[in-house]
Amino acid sequence: MPSRFEPCGLGQLISFRYGTIPVVHAVGGLAETVRDVDRDPGNGNGFSFSRYAPEAFADATDRATNRFTADGAPWEGLIQRVMREDHSWDASAKRYVEMYQKAVRTRRAS
Repeated sequence: MPSRFEPCGLGQLISFRYGTIPVVHAVGGLAETVRDVDRDPGNGNGFSFSRYAPEAFADATDRATNRFTADGAPWEGLIQRVMREDHSWDASAKRYVEMYQKAVRTRRAS
């Protein structure tokens, strides 16, 4: 998903659900939801690039292709990890409630 602008992005969420590892330009919602596997091997869920240029996109796709062809079992583990992520409205609502509760506690403490 080499989008120049991406205010939200549903493509990567659909990708996660079906176990396809996204390659994205780190912008907007894509930057918020896709964690680069090379930068965060334990929690990464895709491949991203920051500079909006063909070479940067090619580098990200090369990194994804190399990992796919070299890793075998670790690639399968990445797929399983991505498919276990919860990007549902229930999970988002829970995080918002936790955030508001923290804000209330902070406000009361001051």
